[in-house]
Amino acid sequence: MNDHETPEEPTIEFRPPTYSDGTRMWEITRDSQVLDVNSSYAYVLWGRDFSASSIVATVDGRVSGFIMGYTRPDRPDTLLVWQVAVDADQRGHGIAGRMLNSLLDRLAPTGVDRLETTISPDNEASKALFGAVARSRGMTIRSEALFAPSDFPDAHEAEDLYIIERPADAQ
Repeated sequence: MNDHETPEEPTIEFRPPTYSDGTRMWEITRDSQVLDVNSSYAYVLWGRDFSASSIVATVDGRVSGFIMGYTRPDRPDTLLVWQVAVDADQRGHGIAGRMLNSLLDRLAPTGVDRLETTISPDNEASKALFGAVARSRGMTIRSEALFAPSDFPDAHEAEDLYIIERPADAQ
């Protein structure tokens, strides 16, 4: 490459996961060193049974990020986002926000117009991500206490529930 050429932008694609993406989803989670790592089986199963409400980002064909979500059985208009992860070498490029917006756009025709997620009180990155997505979509965001550390059998932090929805006057 000479001084006048710019490096080629990577090709980023968003799609529903498949069971074969489960290994990469588990690896990204493990390598994050901050997310709760579920069993590898959970990620494989998620790619099979919850692909309609989840998404992966591929960078030049390699899974480099994912969102695990499901529609709440008692509130089919609500997507619960369980886990968001992006490979360390791809962070800072807006992939998490683009995945979340792409997933919400894909689910909108099914009636999903509300999002819930849980965030530990010290996770400023997740608060910023979900706040930015809410603002970009003209939605409100609020939080309330959900799970206390005593609700878990291990040393898990508290988890607050964040709710993103259309303003009451827009519904």
